[in-house]
Amino acid sequence: ETFEMLIRLAENHTSTLLFNAYRNMAAEATVHVREFFTDVGLFLFGTDVSTEEFVNRFFDTLFPVVYNHLINPGPTDISLEYAECLRVARRDIRPFGNVPKKAIGQMGRSFLPSRTFLQALNLGIEVINTTDHLHFSKDCGRALLRMQYCPHCQGLTLSKPCMGYCLNIIRGCLADVAEVDLHWRGYIQSLEELSTSMSGAYDIEHVLLNFHSLVNDALVQARITGPELSEQVNKICGPPVRKPKESPGCSFDQNKDNQGLKMFSRDSGETLANRRKEFISHLRLYRAFYGSLADQLCGNELAAADGLPCWNGEDVIRSYMHRVVGSGIKAQSANPEVKVKGTDPVISQIIDKLKHVIQV
Repeated sequence: ETFEMLIRLAENHTSTLLFNAYRNMAAEATVHVREFFTDVGLFLFGTDVSTEEFVNRFFDTLFPVVYNHLINPGPTDISLEYAECLRVARRDIRPFGNVPKKAIGQMGRSFLPSRTFLQALNLGIEVINTTDHLHFSKDCGRALLRMQYCPHCQGLTLSKPCMGYCLNIIRGCLADVAEVDLHWRGYIQSLEELSTSMSGAYDIEHVLLNFHSLVNDALVQARITGPELSEQVNKICGPPVRKPKESPGCSFDQNKDNQGLKMFSRDSGETLANRRKEFISHLRLYRAFYGSLADQLCGNELAAADGLPCWNGEDVIRSYMHRVVGSGIKAQSANPEVKVKGTDPVISQIIDKLKHVIQV
């Protein structure tokens, strides 16, 4: 939502600049502005489009509008065929100087980390949802039943399982989930590093919200070099071919867009960088979530405190005598309470996805 708001706001800034400074061409130009920011959104949210391609497309489509209204205005608009010639010739004529290249550089550097960040967040959601809906084995189900409910059959409703007994059962049941631990830690660390690096030239917020000033630089450049541009255009496309009748005027709603510009201030604390820092600091608390889940469950709610009489699966005793195994699949071969087979293919799949996103 924050990214979507940024895109809308950057479009708003750019359209408002055009209306305020270049009113006669604003209605026509803002159509291309909207298309450009639609492409920005498609790229950020994962569609396979090239930054260089859509930045160039924007300046290609902007040039006929600029030529028609700013460089060589006439009694009527240029014909569609002439406009198409200008669009194709833009990269050779270079009416906007170095601005398109600068925009490609800025957006290439800042958009890719942001796109990766969003993809990583979506994977984080997938990991959490997948582990939240895992199906446990019958052996695990029987062990949980024995631990939680068998003492009730003997009238021992207040007894809690021994800590070691609880850990063996829960670690056995969550052996698959514990396999995610190492990769989850790596994922959070990578996310943290990526977030830290998304500043300066890689700060998408700065790049998007200043795009309007790049557009302004491009238009100023075209206006200054107008006479030379006209000569170049004449050589490539010939003299302007115009439509027989006048095109409709500007129908841009200034009030609506000026209102929109008041929605956002970079000093408000609601910057993307601040939101990201806050999010990462919360996420950091859950780095060890998958590795310590069994310990948390037994320690916080399930098991009896050390030294108190506790249930060992058969009787109430003073202390649990069996070996307590560690977390993860390998450690379960020695588990006296739960038999664990191999890794769940669903878990293997999300581990592969985590490895991939860490590499990206």
